Amino acid sequence: MSDAPTDAGPAESQPFTAEVSRLLHLMVHSVYSNRDIFLRELISNAADACERLRLLALQQPDLLGGEPEFRIVISADADRRLLTIEDNGVGMDRAALVENLGTIARSGTRAFLDAAGDKAGGTALIGQFGVGFYSAFMVADEVEVFSRPAGKDEAWRWASDGRGAFTVEAIDPAKAPARGTRVVLHLSEEGATYTDPDTIERIVAEHSAHVPVPIVLRVDETTTRPLADGSALWRKPKASIDKKAYTEFYNHVSGQYDEPALTMHFRAEGRHEYAALLFVPSSKPFDLFDPERKSRIKLYVRRVYITDEARILPAWLRFVRGVIDSEDLPLNLSREMLQSNPVLAQIGKGVTTRLLADLDRLSKDDPDTFLKVWEAFGPVLKEGLYEEPERRDALFAIARFRTSTSGDAWRSLADYVAAMKPGQKAIYYAVGESRETIAASPHLEGFRRRGVEVLLLADAVDAFWVRTALGFEGKGFQSITQGDADLSAIPVEGEEAAKEDAAASKAAVAILAARIKQALGDRVAAVRGSDRLTDSPVCLVASESGPDRQFERILSAHQTGGRRQAPVLELNPGHRLIKALIDRATAGEGEIVDDAAFVLLGQARIMEGEQPDDAPDFARRLTRLLEARLG
Repeated sequence: MSDAPTDAGPAESQPFTAEVSRLLHLMVHSVYSNRDIFLRELISNAADACERLRLLALQQPDLLGGEPEFRIVISADADRRLLTIEDNGVGMDRAALVENLGTIARSGTRAFLDAAGDKAGGTALIGQFGVGFYSAFMVADEVEVFSRPAGKDEAWRWASDGRGAFTVEAIDPAKAPARGTRVVLHLSEEGATYTDPDTIERIVAEHSAHVPVPIVLRVDETTTRPLADGSALWRKPKASIDKKAYTEFYNHVSGQYDEPALTMHFRAEGRHEYAALLFVPSSKPFDLFDPERKSRIKLYVRRVYITDEARILPAWLRFVRGVIDSEDLPLNLSREMLQSNPVLAQIGKGVTTRLLADLDRLSKDDPDTFLKVWEAFGPVLKEGLYEEPERRDALFAIARFRTSTSGDAWRSLADYVAAMKPGQKAIYYAVGESRETIAASPHLEGFRRRGVEVLLLADAVDAFWVRTALGFEGKGFQSITQGDADLSAIPVEGEEAAKEDAAASKAAVAILAARIKQALGDRVAAVRGSDRLTDSPVCLVASESGPDRQFERILSAHQTGGRRQAPVLELNPGHRLIKALIDRATAGEGEIVDDAAFVLLGQARIMEGEQPDDAPDFARRLTRLLEARLG
């Protein structure tokens, strides 16, 4: 099949990139335990080619060339160990062959290779990283691709043994399909079983039964056997579809191999008519945090594939996979119309409302499965709290948090409010880089003393949404690192109450605070006694009107030259060090108190993971204090 005519020009050999060569080695030797996957990937590529041509033909009917019906044909030659997958889709020219089959950098090669190092032996990596074509080398010693673009007279052959290079050459169009692409696998000895018709039929039934293009098996020159009818699963009645069929379609449409955690299949009628078959994955797609935050919903109009780049759902639902098929949209949608079409916007709103309601139902009916969804996609869903305030109530209903009292368990806001202490007026939270860092913060000490639960918010988006959230069930959100904690209304019990009784008087603390403020000047906005500390001598908090401490750090990291607001320094009246400083201040030992003020400020900054404002000055003052103590 490689006997190109001599007048077609010499074949051009090109090397794979180093990453592709390494990928092919991993593909063949270590990554996949289920080799059947290769056929599913090649069929998916063929179906995509047909769908693309179906869309192009709306504007250019001549591209169909009198052959309007699409199909995928599989044929096998056991004697020659050949397996062929042929489609009559859009086809590829030389540039497309080189771009699509010579490099996969755009499909996540580097991420794939990094993940393969951690997950060798897994079966889900092809779908996650878009490298399905290369799975053919798991069963083939050589792969040839003959392709003829729709509406063109030229044809091309791509070939490689998967070991380091590929060739591309022009060929006699008679050697290629009349339109579309033919992939020929020269099977290895181990892969020879894939020429068996029963094996082919089994794999198609398991993995590709629901592609939207008919699939047939060529038995001989005149006979074919249907393997899949190309019917649209989303248009079938739910009662006629079992869980296995849904999972197979999810695997096809998402390119992932996990089980869907939630399946939504419904038809909307009324103002806008559309069918939807959507899935919430149970594991993270590799591009979940891609900066472009692209949607992956396939849009059809009356069963004609339009695009998978329409932003139907909001970006914070970008992990959802599936199909939406509209009866109302025009077939000639342009990219510009897609972004502003009011019908599509209304469909998106309706589907979003339905999806949030189904997630809420899942959280009640199957909490274990829901928590898997939240652990995978909670940080993304919380983007909606910031971006769509009108959705907050629905999102708050499904949001889950780890708290200062929950350990590894997840808590809902309803759980939190139900467990609030007498006298507690707010939902307290702490924002930080990690749950462990937040849990070690001195700001939590007074809350622990009173048994008050604090939300530990460690996702990057938390610092943003919580600042704009008005509250939940009449309870406002309050940062434990901002403003006055105002814990005096919440009683302290047992031994901790005795410790509080032993604290220095408010008047004595006020005298020390005034002296420290005089020493520190505008480095701090204020100095005051604290009811949030039990073990640490000091901490820094943001003023009532300023941003939260963590949010301010995020802003300063992205705004060079920006001036941060001076913090409030809080003193622990029950700490031995603070009591000793009160005695020194009362005795008129101002120099020691001044040195201690700067050291305490530096210590508070260190406890927040930062450096003292003036490290050399901090060191000198600390040395003087140690000398006074040890001298």
